[in-house]
Amino acid sequence: MSKRDYYEILGASKSDDAKAIKRAYRKLAMKYHPDRNPDDAAAEEKFKEATEAYEVLSDEQKRGAYDQYGHEGVNQQGGGGGQGNFSDIFGDVFGDIFGGGGGGGRGGRRGPQRGSDLKYNLELSLEQAVKGAEVKIRVPTLVNCNTCDGSGAKDGSQPVTCGTCQGQGQVRMQQGFFSVQQACPTCQGQGTTIKDKCGSCYGRGVNEETKTLSVKVPAGVDNGDRIRLTGEGEAGPHGGPAGDLYVETHIKSHNIFERDGRNLYCDVPISIADAALGGEIEVPTLDGRVNLKIPAETQSGKLFRLRGKGVVPVRGGAQGDLLCRVMVETPVKLTEHQKKILKEFQASLKGGDKHSPRKKSWFDNVKTFFE
Repeated sequence: MSKRDYYEILGASKSDDAKAIKRAYRKLAMKYHPDRNPDDAAAEEKFKEATEAYEVLSDEQKRGAYDQYGHEGVNQQGGGGGQGNFSDIFGDVFGDIFGGGGGGGRGGRRGPQRGSDLKYNLELSLEQAVKGAEVKIRVPTLVNCNTCDGSGAKDGSQPVTCGTCQGQGQVRMQQGFFSVQQACPTCQGQGTTIKDKCGSCYGRGVNEETKTLSVKVPAGVDNGDRIRLTGEGEAGPHGGPAGDLYVETHIKSHNIFERDGRNLYCDVPISIADAALGGEIEVPTLDGRVNLKIPAETQSGKLFRLRGKGVVPVRGGAQGDLLCRVMVETPVKLTEHQKKILKEFQASLKGGDKHSPRKKSWFDNVKTFFE
């Protein structure tokens, strides 16, 4: 029996609850387990020491005696010598290291198990995401075999008791100097095997099938939102309940709008004349066209906010806005007459910095930078 403090061995304290003690032991057990450290006597000794400490501190009665009287209290209890029920310890704490299942080595055979959850990536247009939609999807999955109703056995036959584990679903395996219980490799913890297998599913109890489902997409969903379809996942083994299907939404890019949360953005090209003189232009929204007033002397890149023309979030809250970014467009393919007019206009601006306030301030900044 180790003379070191059990709490010190596990790196725990007296105030730790049973879950914290288990976590501390599990960490050490996985680090120093002999199967992970072959021919390492020091690691094996640390593993034994940690197991001894956990055997005492995981037992409420032994821990109480140890806290009050130390190692002498444990000796009087008849424990703490490393001679406890190793299979109980390992099955409870880290039976998964050895591939154990069905209740971690303590329980009996496993009953029908829940099927796996599935994930489906659903691409939506911006309009579908903002306004909501009902979309048909096709999902490959596993469903209970109709012929055997999920049992895996041929019609008229029944599963028989497993000869390896005698129906217990568990077998005892020798692991070095101790033994552990794990799921029976023959029946995978079921306790029964199928002698006459179903001709449709070949004993699996499930068949592959592609289902067509209708998904109701709520208005306002965004990238990464998930819609849960209960019971539309894979069927559970041996007649177990089906898992769920999670539909994850992905919004396709739009030709006009960009979305940022509840707000929409769009670039609106305007002519030099409209930017300089002002005017009224027609801009699109998801609800139709609206008129946008452009004030005189508008600069390229200016944002105009149309309130309430954005998105109503799926989780509630105020509707967002549409922000129109005006982009002053340089005219192209000019006629000779148009070029002449522009040259005359350009000449009229020379010597007048008041017509280009940004240009003057930019050159002033450049001058300061080089100085």
